[in-house]
Amino acid sequence: MKKIFFIVCSLFCVGMYAQDSQKWTLEECINYAIEHNIDIRQRELNKQNAAIDVNTAKMSRLPNLNAGVGQNWNFGRSNNTPSGIYENQTISNSNLSVSSNTPLFTGFRINNEIAKSKLDLEAATQNMAKAKDDLALNIASLFLQVLFNRELLKVSEEQLSLSKLQVERTEQLVEVGKVPASQLFDIKAQVAKDEVSVVQAQNNLQLSLLDLAQSLELERHTSFDIASPELGDVFGDNIRSILPPESIYDNAVGFKPQVKEQELRAESAKKTLKIARSGYMPSLSLGLGYGNSYFYDYTNEGKTFTTPDNVSYTFHNTSFRDQIKNNGGEYIGLSLNIPIFNRFAVRNQVRTARLNVDNQQLILENVKKTLYKEIQTAYLNAIAAQETYRSSMKSVAASQESFRYAEERYQVGKSSVFEFNEARTRFIQSVSEQIQAKYDFIFRSKILDFYNGLPIKL
Repeated sequence: MKKIFFIVCSLFCVGMYAQDSQKWTLEECINYAIEHNIDIRQRELNKQNAAIDVNTAKMSRLPNLNAGVGQNWNFGRSNNTPSGIYENQTISNSNLSVSSNTPLFTGFRINNEIAKSKLDLEAATQNMAKAKDDLALNIASLFLQVLFNRELLKVSEEQLSLSKLQVERTEQLVEVGKVPASQLFDIKAQVAKDEVSVVQAQNNLQLSLLDLAQSLELERHTSFDIASPELGDVFGDNIRSILPPESIYDNAVGFKPQVKEQELRAESAKKTLKIARSGYMPSLSLGLGYGNSYFYDYTNEGKTFTTPDNVSYTFHNTSFRDQIKNNGGEYIGLSLNIPIFNRFAVRNQVRTARLNVDNQQLILENVKKTLYKEIQTAYLNAIAAQETYRSSMKSVAASQESFRYAEERYQVGKSSVFEFNEARTRFIQSVSEQIQAKYDFIFRSKILDFYNGLPIKL
């Protein structure tokens, strides 16, 4: 049993380690975040509440059914029915009732309430879709930031390796007397700086991984890592995404969830106005019920009374069984309620609902304008990122050639270590700027894809 327990625990630990050490793709990150994000889960609850409201509105057409039971005791002076004299009495009365009421006509209020609740449910669905889109865009941004920091780390590590190699070459140059020993100390100092740069790059990479893991709502992310996709031809694969903003907007306005949500809210506001206007109209309902009672007179039980005809009799309460059998009664009827004056309450409700309709139209118009502004901004940022990336490629080519020339001169002792480090610094900076420009261009093009209804993929 101990061996079996050990094997099971080992397999469990291996499985958990494999789960933690897997490399996540962008699609996996987005899908996991959507499934576990707390804000989206809350919006799902709001959607479920809206579905309950739809069911409530539909069920309001059904008849209701209520039952009631009462028990009363009367004490003190009252008219004694057998004798006709006011005296102290103790009487109990039990009653039972069952009633039902069915709305037949409510001024179309119920129909409009059902339609409104359905529109609110669709709006809640679109609201959740908008949250998913925003989360996917945020995850894509964090994912690209990790890739950016990973490439910067590679550059830092390559520069550290190059500096260490230059230390060996400088030692050889010092031995043959081509350069002074001071340059050896300078290049060793540069190695120390490069080591610091590597540490900083590693820390930036870990922080970006932490930001991404936290956005995914991962409980454990000690071994969290992402898979580096094959970017291929950055220009060729993403240049098709840069379309005129008018073209993207004409497409986006027809399906973007934030626009659809406000359109549904505007229609819902119109239904609210119709619900308010139903208060002007009469309502008709059908009512039916059944009632029964039991009466017991404690004071007169067993007493003898004489009628006006001098006939004596003894009073006894009718039995419970006989009273329940004989006292029951049913009723059915129609009730018509005609509003005449309600202190202007309905009028003010209609005014408020009409103002809400106008306000929702303004909200819809503002959402459309905001969408167009966002697309315009995204388009201009994409164009700028494209030109920046193209310029950075030229800058890298030029600085690389300059660095190669400086390295050749340094190796034959024709230049100082300061000139060599200056050329190398310019080259590293241009490479870093190119990496940043590349991922910025990718992200900006993905934003345009996002507005154009295309899934975010790398």
